[in-house]
Amino acid sequence: MSAMDVDAPPPPPVTIAGALPETLSVPLTKKQKQARTLAARPWVEKYRPNTLDELVAHKEIVGVLRRLIQNDKLPHTLLYGPPGTGKTSTILAAAKDMYGPGYKNMTLELNASDDRGIDVVRNEIKEFAGTRRLFSSGIKLIVLDEADMMTNDAQFALRRIIEKYTANCRFCLICNYANKIIPALQSRCTKFRFSPLDPEQVRGRVEFIVEQEKVTITRDAFEALLKMGRGDMRRVLNVLQSAAVAYPQEITFEALFLVTGNPVPKHIDAVFQSLLNDTFSVARQTLHDVCVLKGYALPDVLTLLNERVLDTQLPRRMKAHLLAKLADLEYRCASATSEKLQLSSLVGAFVAARGVASAEDA
Repeated sequence: MSAMDVDAPPPPPVTIAGALPETLSVPLTKKQKQARTLAARPWVEKYRPNTLDELVAHKEIVGVLRRLIQNDKLPHTLLYGPPGTGKTSTILAAAKDMYGPGYKNMTLELNASDDRGIDVVRNEIKEFAGTRRLFSSGIKLIVLDEADMMTNDAQFALRRIIEKYTANCRFCLICNYANKIIPALQSRCTKFRFSPLDPEQVRGRVEFIVEQEKVTITRDAFEALLKMGRGDMRRVLNVLQSAAVAYPQEITFEALFLVTGNPVPKHIDAVFQSLLNDTFSVARQTLHDVCVLKGYALPDVLTLLNERVLDTQLPRRMKAHLLAKLADLEYRCASATSEKLQLSSLVGAFVAARGVASAEDA
């Protein structure tokens, strides 16, 4: 037998000087896992109101819903209004007040933008509405979010289901545009309109979140954040969380606009003054530098220029001319036209508006 046929013992392990021992992975406890999961959640979900008392706006609507729930007279409802105004949060908070911790057993929540076909109405909704839960009593709640995305066939099929299962089930339709809901469904629901939130209503909730998350933000950046939200609480919290991650030390006024990609106000002021006073070539170059070199989108610039035109004391005919031209330019940008061509058109609109103002003065 040769030496090659004998299994040689394995070589001793090589020890590297200065090497650190391998760290042992300690399994996390259940509380640690829950804390880590909660910390990773978006702030929009983390701070979603759990009761009707935690809602910061639409006190009249909340008061009506609270009285209806207390008297067990909750009707079919239609909540409509702009996004981020608290429609979904309101009905979920109402469900938690009605059913307590086990509200999920008595509530079916569907997003109609995903499940919007007639099969969902015939199968999933009909099955939930027609069955009873063990150890549970009272009416059940079906929430159809983004109901304006449902097909007409699904909406027509929903009419009969609402009537058939009214004895033990209530429907809540949530949408942005009520005119996209067929009249037959609207007539079966009590309608509540959610208007955009007032900045002062948003302020208190955002200050609470800033304190809880230990975010450092300057006063001017905080005011700009409220203005940037335009009544949309979801947008405010998403922007705040993005800025807190990008600038953990401090969120400044400039940092807030850099995170969102919105034009910095001082750049828009420079463009506006150039459009009103400089020659066509100089104004065209100034606008080009801001949009191309700074990376601003022309529709965003048009929106801010519209605010400048409204807030500035200009001759009436000049202001009317500029507002009409800005609306035309926004429509062209939405039609996927060339932005370079529209830059020249924007400068031309301001130059022509100067002639309108001169004729009015004469």
